Amino acid sequence: MTELAAPELAIPDLAINVRGLVKRFGDKTAVDGVDIQMPRGEVWGFLGPNGSGKTTTIRMICGLLQASEGEGECLGYDIARDTDQIKLSTGYMTQKFSFWSDLTIRENIEFVARLYQMPERRKKVDETLEKLDLTHRQHQLAGALSGGWKQRMALAAVTMHEPQLLLLDEPTAGVDPQARRDFWDEIHQFAAQGMTVLVSTHYMDEAERCDRIVYLANGKLLTRGRVSDIIAASGLFTFRGEGDGVRRLAEDLRNENGVDQAAYFGAALHISGTDRALLQSAIDKERHKNVHWKEVPPNLEDAFIALMTRAGADDRHHA
Repeated sequence: MTELAAPELAIPDLAINVRGLVKRFGDKTAVDGVDIQMPRGEVWGFLGPNGSGKTTTIRMICGLLQASEGEGECLGYDIARDTDQIKLSTGYMTQKFSFWSDLTIRENIEFVARLYQMPERRKKVDETLEKLDLTHRQHQLAGALSGGWKQRMALAAVTMHEPQLLLLDEPTAGVDPQARRDFWDEIHQFAAQGMTVLVSTHYMDEAERCDRIVYLANGKLLTRGRVSDIIAASGLFTFRGEGDGVRRLAEDLRNENGVDQAAYFGAALHISGTDRALLQSAIDKERHKNVHWKEVPPNLEDAFIALMTRAGADDRHHA
């Protein structure tokens, strides 16, 4: 694993401190030896392809799933023994909308308030609706809401008890760009008030909004750290080609020595590799009068594709 994390902090300063987490389902290993030490008060992105073990890891951290091996603490509570305390101190927003479609927004929030046995429930529900800009929609059925408003209602429900830690599992999948941006504004407001946030996502622009990111592949932790550090550690060089003939060059460039990846970004073609001279040679061989090339900084997606290539095929096999 590429280790780019800051020096480990004293235990009281860590919201999440898990070591060697393993989860097996029958003869399949879903998570294989994951360590995470996450300071309080930060926003971390949790990334990796589908099936990489992100959801399983989140569920072990918040006490919903017993680890097969490993140990750790969440908010100072033991993840094996203190699951009830962890659940009361965290907010967990699942991938799938998990509230009641035939109840209104307000009825859903009121039900959650009763589950947490909150005092002054009516006042707290009113405040929660107001905080997430849901008051004017409070009597709409949850099942009739768009993806963005469902997401906002779910965020209200999982934060109304003012958890110390917020765990969000791909919360913005399937919502429009404006709703995603608004959602992230809310996340950073919660973080500014002292909440710690771990959010899994597939979107590179969302990853770049985080203080640090953790990247899983094939059940293993590949890298963690600041975005800039992860890009720098990739050792990549990237060239960007633009012009009318660029699409005709992609396949040939992929076959050139030193070109580790060739991918489109809008109308431009990015080629990346760890040897600048070989990349330049590949471009020189495929010169086309309508294509203009320039070297650009590698981006996070370039770095992640390289990480995945180096990780190789998923070897979590049946024993």
